[in-house]
Amino acid sequence: MEETTRICIVRHGETTWNAEKRIQGQIDIGLNALGLTQATAAANWLSRQPMAAMYSSDLLRARQTAERIAVSLNLLPTLRPEFRERRYGLFEGLTYDESRARYPAEYQAFERRDPDFVIPQGGESLRQLYDRVHAGLQRVATDHQGATVLVVTHGGVLDIVNRLVRGTSLSRPRDFLIPNAGISWVSRCGERWALDTWGGTEHLAMVGLDELP
Repeated sequence: MEETTRICIVRHGETTWNAEKRIQGQIDIGLNALGLTQATAAANWLSRQPMAAMYSSDLLRARQTAERIAVSLNLLPTLRPEFRERRYGLFEGLTYDESRARYPAEYQAFERRDPDFVIPQGGESLRQLYDRVHAGLQRVATDHQGATVLVVTHGGVLDIVNRLVRGTSLSRPRDFLIPNAGISWVSRCGERWALDTWGGTEHLAMVGLDELP
């Protein structure tokens, strides 16, 4: 009988740039005071969940979130660049409104979710991001077959995870929330992925921001 692997995926806590609706990408921004509180709340909630291993993006905001959860689980997080945020190229450091005003043509391609549009100046396409995230998830699931593991990552990565496990198009408008410090569960049995629960915020005193377009 095929074993089911469960993966708990946590978005990092809030940063000042999240609150400003500013595009971070792979710029290394740390958590703000609320984000640290959210990370601690996630850690307390997850302390009741036995985990075989823990992985995190190596960007600071994810690491800070992972470090708090790691203490409650008595685990050391393994840093994996596959779970970094999408590279947003020329949009990084700008708000969504500033990006739209400064680069209207590029922003239009970004907004309509053209899967093969590579954001200029070092950005990634959705398809490139999908390939990276898919490889990272497959690696974790294969290395921990039949176990329960945790991954701390970013909003853009979670957007891909949701589409991957549901089998929905990269170009389809987003119909789900991705709150800061939200907790999601996905599973894999054989080659089949399933979405178990998504974006849980019961552990938070207030719902984390979801500033993504």
